[in-house]
Amino acid sequence: MAGEPILVVDDNDINLRLATFLLSSNGYEVHAAADAQEALRLLERFHPRMILMDLQLPGMDGYELTRRLKADPATRDILVIALSAFAMSGDEEKALKAGCDGYFTKPIDRRALIAGIARYLAPKGP
Repeated sequence: MAGEPILVVDDNDINLRLATFLLSSNGYEVHAAADAQEALRLLERFHPRMILMDLQLPGMDGYELTRRLKADPATRDILVIALSAFAMSGDEEKALKAGCDGYFTKPIDRRALIAGIARYLAPKGP
C-alpha cells in the first residue's frame, strides 16, 4: 500500500538510491541506511512497516541484523525482505532461516520489486 513507511538498508550507494527512488516515486515513505548501525539508529525513532535488507553489509551483516530485529519485541513485527545479489541454490532459504519474511534478488527488477512490495504490504484476509 502506498504511503507505508519502508526502510532500505544497503551499503551500495547506487542500489540504495535506486530502491529509494523507486519506492518514493510509488508513494512510500522511505528512509535509508548504509549499514546495520545506521539502521539501528534510525529504528530508535522510526518504525517502518517493512525493511528491504541487503544481506552483505559491512560490519554486522543483514542476516545478523535480521536475527536481532526479529528477537526484539519492539521490532519483530516489521516485515524484513532480503534484497540480495546471492541467487544460488540455498541462499533464499538461508535468508528465511535468519528471519527474513521474503526475498528479492539483485539486480533490482523495478516492476517485480514494486509489485512484490505491494503484495507483502497488502492487508491479509480474516
